[in-house]
Amino acid sequence: MAEYAKVTSFLCAGDVYRRDEIDASHYPVFHQCEGVRLFDATKVSVDEVKEDLKKTLEGLAAHLFNIRVGEKSMRWRDDFFPFTEPSYELDIFYEDDWLEVLGCGVIHHEVLQNAGLDPAKVHGWAFGIGLERIAMVLFGINDIRLFWSDDKRFSKQFDETAFASKVKFKPFSKYPPVKKDISMWIPDDFVDNDLFEMIRDEGGDQVEKVDLIDEFTNKKTGKKSKAFRVIWRDMSRTLTNEEVNAKHEIVLSRIVDELSVELR
Repeated sequence: MAEYAKVTSFLCAGDVYRRDEIDASHYPVFHQCEGVRLFDATKVSVDEVKEDLKKTLEGLAAHLFNIRVGEKSMRWRDDFFPFTEPSYELDIFYEDDWLEVLGCGVIHHEVLQNAGLDPAKVHGWAFGIGLERIAMVLFGINDIRLFWSDDKRFSKQFDETAFASKVKFKPFSKYPPVKKDISMWIPDDFVDNDLFEMIRDEGGDQVEKVDLIDEFTNKKTGKKSKAFRVIWRDMSRTLTNEEVNAKHEIVLSRIVDELSVELR
């Protein structure tokens, strides 16, 4: 194993793909920036690594959101991540509310070993921050789908000076929504994200939001029911009921066949 890492700190950004709920702030793909800082374990203790981690990331948050470091503006919470131990979340008080900014922690020994490093000689910290979610807060962007749209009314509002000049997104007119409800008896192994994935498969970015609007258990039969409201709204044109109905029917057929639900 290497005596010590040749590169002691770095940043990297990339695409992240995951199944997620459907609303204005969630998307099945987003961009994340991750950072790592390594130390000589024979010279720097774990407590010093944690202190450096918090000091550095508090400085990052203060710069991004133009706030002061302090107990009234920032707070740390213990958390769990598979690649760090201990792990933390950093929240900031921004525009009259607490906002989750990033996750971080001391790098797990197995991660170091997988990178060819000896945990007895090297340790360090790492963090990850979702770029779209932060940009939405900083620029006041109200719909995460805009990042993947080709609408010039969105892209022309931002350039390389947007952060320094504190640009705020100016919303433009939305096209009318089409609402469709799905009410069903569900099996015990039903997972909401399975439904969301099928709706995304058929609707793509034309689906703005999916809300759980009702759930109950029938006292006589013990059967469980859930009802969801799907909001269809295209970013660039008005959707017709006919075209939404066609896709909605495909969704209904798929959830019956693949998720074993009983439509109500």
